[in-house]
Amino acid sequence: MLLIDLTHPISEDMPVYPGTEPPVIVAGCTVAEDGFLERKITLWSHTGTHVDAPAHLFENGRTLDAFPVTTYVGPARVLDVTGAANGIIGLDSIEPRLREIEQVDFLLIRTGWSRFWGTDQYFSGYPVLSTEAAGSLAGLGLKGVGFDAISPDPVGSENLPVHRVLMGAEMLIIENLTGLEQLPPEPFDLSCFPLAFEDADGSPVRAVAFPRKT
Repeated sequence: MLLIDLTHPISEDMPVYPGTEPPVIVAGCTVAEDGFLERKITLWSHTGTHVDAPAHLFENGRTLDAFPVTTYVGPARVLDVTGAANGIIGLDSIEPRLREIEQVDFLLIRTGWSRFWGTDQYFSGYPVLSTEAAGSLAGLGLKGVGFDAISPDPVGSENLPVHRVLMGAEMLIIENLTGLEQLPPEPFDLSCFPLAFEDADGSPVRAVAFPRKT
């Protein structure tokens, strides 16, 4: 079975959204002193490759644990927008593919920005969805939309309009994906299971693609 890992590893020196504290990983027990190794990991709920729930922005929005577990797996497609003009992913990028997109559960948008992971450039200049394009996707009944960038809105955006449009349609947002250039143009299957903790506004995920046999 061919699997494609779309997940950045979690480490103490990984990129995090500006203003967020990086993970802290310490050994609480060691093989030498305790006979076994166990680490304490402290991180924010939107660290690394992660999924946002509507509760991230809406006072009474659904948390991740309020969705059935089937929400986090399903057929998907990738949309290559690496040539997006002026850094905007507009309706012209979405509308020609609407019929294909509405046949899957997830759309993964490839901006190519994951190549800047670990550099300052990762935090600015990446293509973002227009609110019109987000509205078009929000009407398709998708489970979620994923990005190989830190956000579908610019860093520093105060109102996060694209987040609000997508989450207002009860959609999940997957951020900080990687490896989307490995995905086939045909539909594939995706899993992006969050950690199972209560009242989750977001969670790191292990995002994995399952290309189908041809």
